[in-house]
Amino acid sequence: MPKFVLTFFTLISAGFGFAQDTTRLSFVFVGDIMQHDSNIAAAYDPVSKRYDYSTCFEYVAPIIRTADLAIGNLELTLAGSPYKGYPQFSAPDALAIELKRIGFDVLVTANNHSVDRRKKGVERTIRVLDSLGILHTGTFVDSTARASTYPLIIEKKGFRLSLLNYTYGTNGIPVTRPNIVNLIDTVQLKLDMAQARTQKTDAIIVFMHWGDEYQPLPNSTQKKLAKILFREGARLVIGAHPHVVQPMEWNKERDQLIVYSLGNFISGQRPRYRDGGALLWVDLQKVVQDTIANTTILNAEYELAWVQKSNEFVMRPLRYFEGDTVFVKDKPAREAMQLFAKDSRALLTKHNMQIAERKFTQAADSTEYAIYLGIFDEADTLVNSNELLKFYGLTQVSDEQGKVNCYVGKFYDAEIARQVLTEIHALPVFRRARMIRRVQ
Repeated sequence: MPKFVLTFFTLISAGFGFAQDTTRLSFVFVGDIMQHDSNIAAAYDPVSKRYDYSTCFEYVAPIIRTADLAIGNLELTLAGSPYKGYPQFSAPDALAIELKRIGFDVLVTANNHSVDRRKKGVERTIRVLDSLGILHTGTFVDSTARASTYPLIIEKKGFRLSLLNYTYGTNGIPVTRPNIVNLIDTVQLKLDMAQARTQKTDAIIVFMHWGDEYQPLPNSTQKKLAKILFREGARLVIGAHPHVVQPMEWNKERDQLIVYSLGNFISGQRPRYRDGGALLWVDLQKVVQDTIANTTILNAEYELAWVQKSNEFVMRPLRYFEGDTVFVKDKPAREAMQLFAKDSRALLTKHNMQIAERKFTQAADSTEYAIYLGIFDEADTLVNSNELLKFYGLTQVSDEQGKVNCYVGKFYDAEIARQVLTEIHALPVFRRARMIRRVQ
């Protein structure tokens, strides 16, 4: 056989005759984002008379930002003042601004608190999210807005996704016309899923507000609805509302994944099981060969985050703080964190299917401490006018919005950092300065 013919057949057999492209997209899904009275009060700074949520999300922010898409359940309204927690929620706009800053791309808004502040709450929430460039779905100003934007199409890294969102109810408060809140109605749901299929996206994702509050296992209605959703073409079904973690299942044969409840992401709830939640990580993979695309679930894992309440609320991802005695110094707080981890793992280890907890390793000498001062426009002038801050040194880090975050010092001993923080707190302008840990 001639040499060039042999070479041609070799190339064909090796697959060089077919164009193939593989891309991946990573998600992080979180559960209920809430603001009870205690959360709102803790975020208020009486000196500046502003709300500041940076303390709350300091440690979860770098985690959220690593995902290509971060999606959560906004279980409150942004209706403006007066701000209020349970039973009819209205949170400061500063919360939404911080959610954007730490990396959230999409928030679903159909839940039992969607109309807590009636028409004003529904419409102002939508306006605030639009102004921040945060994609959202589940509630709409009117039927025209719903028809033109639902199901929501999300485009990222060459992927096109359809997102739908529904709630079981609105706490008995009627939806004010012409506003629309997506309620769970199987007839309408099937119509919407049919519309999603016509969008010919890479995957259909449905975020459901359902289930029984504080119950660790899904009820029969959740299971029945899940079967309908998968039969209608859903790839991922993510649940919220119970305020506790419920089981997760990944059916690899059918390429379908469900989480019945991710629990609380942030809230003021402190009872056992409710003081934390799970973050779900999902990777999709799309293989395009000769213009034919095939998208599958490549990987799925979860990790746990607990919320600590002292003077302020601080999210403590277990990847950083499990076993910590520096930041979680209070023994009852450590015990509560340990109990949340134990309870969650016991449930998910027993009932999960094909979804395990993410594993993290950390070198013993990889931790350093610093003092976070806050956001300042003229940081150099501020620090240079103070000998204490000048001595320890200033680090300035600009975020995606161009705001300058200021840090002082680099300490490898937690007790030394604590002593410096005490000195800095003596300066009134830095009353909200705090000690942070950086993992290298």
